[in-house]
Amino acid sequence: MSRRKHYHRHLLSLLHKYHHCRRAIQQIHSHFLVLNAEEINILALWNSIIKHYSLSPFPQEAVFLFKYLRTQSNPLSFDSFTYSYLMKAFANMKESYVGSQLHCLSTKVGFDYHVHVQTALVNMYLDCGCLIVAKKVFDEMPEKNLVTWNVLITGFVKLGEIGLARAVFDVMPEKNVVSWTGLIDGYTRKNQFHEALLLFRKMVVNERIKPTEVTLLAIFPAIWNIGCLEFCQMVHAYGEKSGFNTLDIRVMNCLIDAYAKNGSIESAWRVFEDIDDVRRNLVSWTSIVSGFAMHGMAKEASDCYKRMQSEGVKPNWITFLSILNACSHGGLVDEGLEFYQKMVDEYGIEPNIKHYGSLIDLLGRAGRLDEAEKIALSIPNEIGSVVIWRTLLGACSFHGNVEMGERVTTKIMEMEREYGGDYVLLSNIFCGAGRFIDSERVRSVMDERRASKVPGVTLI
Repeated sequence: MSRRKHYHRHLLSLLHKYHHCRRAIQQIHSHFLVLNAEEINILALWNSIIKHYSLSPFPQEAVFLFKYLRTQSNPLSFDSFTYSYLMKAFANMKESYVGSQLHCLSTKVGFDYHVHVQTALVNMYLDCGCLIVAKKVFDEMPEKNLVTWNVLITGFVKLGEIGLARAVFDVMPEKNVVSWTGLIDGYTRKNQFHEALLLFRKMVVNERIKPTEVTLLAIFPAIWNIGCLEFCQMVHAYGEKSGFNTLDIRVMNCLIDAYAKNGSIESAWRVFEDIDDVRRNLVSWTSIVSGFAMHGMAKEASDCYKRMQSEGVKPNWITFLSILNACSHGGLVDEGLEFYQKMVDEYGIEPNIKHYGSLIDLLGRAGRLDEAEKIALSIPNEIGSVVIWRTLLGACSFHGNVEMGERVTTKIMEMEREYGGDYVLLSNIFCGAGRFIDSERVRSVMDERRASKVPGVTLI
């Protein structure tokens, strides 16, 4: 191998090695620019830089580089890879108008029949939200491969067009696991969980197509929303058999969450314990803490948090929200306040509206309404929410605090007047205190304002 070829391969290896480091790519880019014209006229090297820029958070740099190379006295003859990478850049930039100019240019230089370039073009228009144009390009393609069909399905799914995605799926000449996974993901995104599970069952049982770990991750939302413990156990067993549980920590974390939401906290705990200490991450800990919280197991959630801390895992805001909810449901008021202070003072996490809501619920359940009201009044206006005051109003109703109930309702009415539940709660507070005339007055105001109350639904 000549010294020059060896040098070019070395540069390519550096590009691949540091493809996530913008500064490294820019340094290699700068190095190319100071070489003589003969040295830099290597398309594979420039394509590699364009590719990395296109996939980076700064895709516009790929476009700038392309324009620069086109204006040189000895311009390169760009190939299909160049145009495909540039279309990905425009897709990431969400600029369909400028992307359409590249579309025209690629057609002019003869890539209108190139399946990879045209597939990248379909993807670009879909990522930019240009559904009709993408479908037109797809329909006019003289040749389509499986990737092209899958790009169209996943693009429709991202745009929320599950009906169109299913129509494309049904007429595909050939399907693979990516096709099935894309549509399953689409159904879960649209909350059509039964459809997702039926499709998953059809894929595995009827078509004998083996799911990947991505398929399992896509089906989990359907499993825990429907509450199908049997399906959860089936996926768990398949993950064990196929090795996904060992290879992908995300699958194990989802299993913890799914078992907890399906009512089997014991199974969730067993899955958690089966994870090696080295592989167990923050999501694993947060999932099991959240599981204990939703089952009202405050002490277990607290102990699990302490164990996590002893193993050097740093909690995030979701971890603290879970532990606050656990303390709220378990009546551990002082512990909950201690965790809240630890979150703010020790970890410097700024509380959001969910933390405030959980804290007020914690104090409200314990009857410490004055403290809860003080916290509600201290919440910054930019993150304030009517839900906070409704949580406090519910606590006032439970504990029969009429005076605070009136104050809280006044705050709610300043923010929103259309929800009938607020009037009903205040009316009930008055009834509980024997103030029946005031109760009837509130009901009359509710009728005058035509405030609606969400009807109850019985689930069998």
